[in-house]
Amino acid sequence: MSFTTHGSQLGPFGPVEWALLTGVALIWGSSYLLIEIGLESLAPPTISWVRVTLGFLVLVALPVARRRIERRDYPRVVILGFTWVAVPFLLFPIAQQHIDSALAGMLNALVPIFSTCTAIVLMRSLPRRRIAVGVILGFAGAIIISIPAIRDSTVGAWGVFLVVLATFLYGISLNLAVPLQQRYGAPAVMMRAIGVGAVATAPFGLAGLAGSQWRIGPALAVIVLGVLNTGVAYVIMASFVGRVGPTRGGVAIYFLPLVAIVLGVAFRSEVVVPLQWAGTGVVLFGAWLASRREA
Repeated sequence: MSFTTHGSQLGPFGPVEWALLTGVALIWGSSYLLIEIGLESLAPPTISWVRVTLGFLVLVALPVARRRIERRDYPRVVILGFTWVAVPFLLFPIAQQHIDSALAGMLNALVPIFSTCTAIVLMRSLPRRRIAVGVILGFAGAIIISIPAIRDSTVGAWGVFLVVLATFLYGISLNLAVPLQQRYGAPAVMMRAIGVGAVATAPFGLAGLAGSQWRIGPALAVIVLGVLNTGVAYVIMASFVGRVGPTRGGVAIYFLPLVAIVLGVAFRSEVVVPLQWAGTGVVLFGAWLASRREA
């Protein structure tokens, strides 16, 4: 089995693809706000560990997730568990001690860029021009959206670096997940990958318990992060990239800043300036271009 491959559906996005994309965008777009709430009383590694463990428990309860995976493919699943779950989940709460949730969501627009670059290297083929333009426009729109946040707030370089590193790992993971999902199905692959993440983050999470206080608000935020944003959302995203491939699958990430903006306005009284609305239009147009026929 190759390290990556094209999606099973090469045509324009249909109702199923748009439904999967919308589900991922809405769920994952709220992750940064939930992490910020969790940080009010919980240590960053504890948030990561509890989130991953709850996600694993959700999936292990599903019979379809217990489908057998061949032993030869377990090393790829372990790698996926580190690059898509364990390491990024540890990085984001630490990063959000230095940057706000909206900016963290905006920086995730780098994921499709890293995913496309990884696919180009692994498959040794360039995407169609329209898809490449869509990816570039989406990235440009995400930058436009982030300009006011960067200009008007104190941004820690360390926090930005950690988020960029996490998005790089996400880009690799989208490519690794495609052939595994196509062969075994998303629930079976993600149950095992998230299980690897739960084990890998356990020492850090347990160490962080001493510095954590279990207040109702932060605890509920982490529970939602685990059950919905990890257990459910990762299966949806793995299914999506399995259908449309690693390049077009990254389009879903472009919608995360939009959700982050809406949640910031609704729950944090953040102000969205005209420049950000213009960037939103660029993102949507780029996503539409990238969603067209792949081959």
